[in-house]
Amino acid sequence: MAITRWDPFRDVLSLQNRLNSLFQEYNRGEGDALTTAAFVPPVDVYEDEHKIVLKLEVPGLKESDLDIQIENNVLTVKGERKFEKEEKEENFHRIERRYGSFYRSFTIPNTVNPDSVKAGYEAGVLKVELEKRAEAKPKQIKVEVGAPKQVEAGKKEVKTAA
Repeated sequence: MAITRWDPFRDVLSLQNRLNSLFQEYNRGEGDALTTAAFVPPVDVYEDEHKIVLKLEVPGLKESDLDIQIENNVLTVKGERKFEKEEKEENFHRIERRYGSFYRSFTIPNTVNPDSVKAGYEAGVLKVELEKRAEAKPKQIKVEVGAPKQVEAGKKEVKTAA
C-alpha cells in the first residue's frame, strides 16, 4: 500500500471543478442567459457626525438611467444597464459583465432629514449623501470645573468640607 501525502485543498479544488463544469453545462446553448441576468451593484455605507453616505458602483450607466427616491424612511435606488447589441454579430468568447435592471432599498433612520438629500454621479460611482437633522447631531457639552453653584431663592446652601 502506497502512502500518499494529504493535501487539504485537493477536495476544495475538486469541488470547485465540479461546480464549474455544472455551471458550464447549464449555460451551454443559452446565449442570452448571462446578458439578461440582473446585477446588484455593490455599495459602501458609512456615517459621520453630520451625514450618512452611500456609494454605489454603477459603471456604464448614464444619470438618466438612475432613479433615486425616499418614501417612508426607505431610500430606493433603481436603474438599468442595457446590453449594447450591434447589428452585426459579434463573436463573444466570454461575457462576464452583468446587464439588466437593479433595485436596492435601504432603511434610513429617523435622524436623517429627507429634504436635504444630495446625489452625485462621477466615474461610475453614485454617491448619495443623507444629512442628519440638527437634533440628531452630537453636541459637545463643556464641563466647568470649580464653577460657583447657583442657589435658588428660599433654599439653604450646603457647604461641604474639602
